[in-house]
Formats: sequence, C-alpha cells, structure tokens
Amino acid sequence: MSRIGKLPIQIPSGVTITVADDAITVAGAKGQLVVPHLSDVTVAVEEGNITVTRKDDERIAKAQHGLQRALLNNAVDGVTKGFEKKLEINGVGFRLSGGGQEIEMSLGFSHPVKYKAPEGIQLTTNKMEITVSGIDKQLVGQVAADIRSLKKPEPYKGKGIKYADEVILRKAGKAGK
Repeated sequence: MSRIGKLPIQIPSGVTITVADDAITVAGAKGQLVVPHLSDVTVAVEEGNITVTRKDDERIAKAQHGLQRALLNNAVDGVTKGFEKKLEINGVGFRLSGGGQEIEMSLGFSHPVKYKAPEGIQLTTNKMEITVSGIDKQLVGQVAADIRSLKKPEPYKGKGIKYADEVILRKAGKAGK
C-alpha cells in the first residue's frame, strides 16, 4: 500500500470537490483547479475527507495511487492558501522593475529582458527579489524555473538569478603566482 496514497485529505470549509470520470474539479476561495482523474484509481468524497484507492495491485495502479493523492492535496492547498516561490537577483548593475503580470530585468545583456507571466500567476518585486505566487503548484514552480533560466547563477561570484533558499557552491578561481 502506498504510504502517501492511503492518507485521507481533509477538506477545509469553503472548498467544494466535484468528481467526474476524466477530471476532478476543486473550487475554493482563491479560485478553481482541474485535476486529471487517473484511470487506475478511484476517488471518493465522504464526511469531509477525500480518499484515494487503487483498483488492483498492478504496477501502474501503485504508481498512480500516490500521484493522484498528491495532485489532489496540492489542489486543495492551492485553492485555500496558494503557493509562492521567491527568487533573488545578485550582480553589479543588475536591475529589476515592474510587477503584476510583467517584469523587466537588466541582467548584463545588451538589452533589457522582459518576462510576461502566464494567466493565474502574480509576480511581485521588492528591490532585488521576485515573488512568484499562484494557486497551481506546478505552474508556480515552472514560472520560477523559467525566470531563473534567464541568467543562472555562476559559481565564481554567484551573479545571476537564484532561489531564495538555494545555496551556490563557489569555486576558488585562479591561483596567483
């Protein structure tokens, strides 16, 4: 039995779950998310809990058991609390401006770099920090990874865009004579 898959998910007040054959809709105070209903598991909503059970003990059913539960838990967390990732910009001459759906960055290139967030993602800037927030955990992580890929931190001085909790391993550089 999957250790994650067998755990029930508590449904907070104000969250409604609709189970269909191909999709599960989770609606809450912050918005609505649609989670795909995987083929080898069944989802039951009863007494304020969501339980996920697999149909048989095949390999694919075992894999989908924990996955379906994790996707549903992330959707419930997203529509109640939301998700956010913080990015930091380090480097001499690097600049950051904008907010909302679009930000503009000066990252040492010959041109300013503009990034437009997809629908459902909010970008907030504070000095040299970017906060990516939204209700879809996968989309928040993907947007943060896309922004980081514009100028990855380099190992000698640490210049670039990094996650707030990321540790950059530094290299020594050239040894003098």
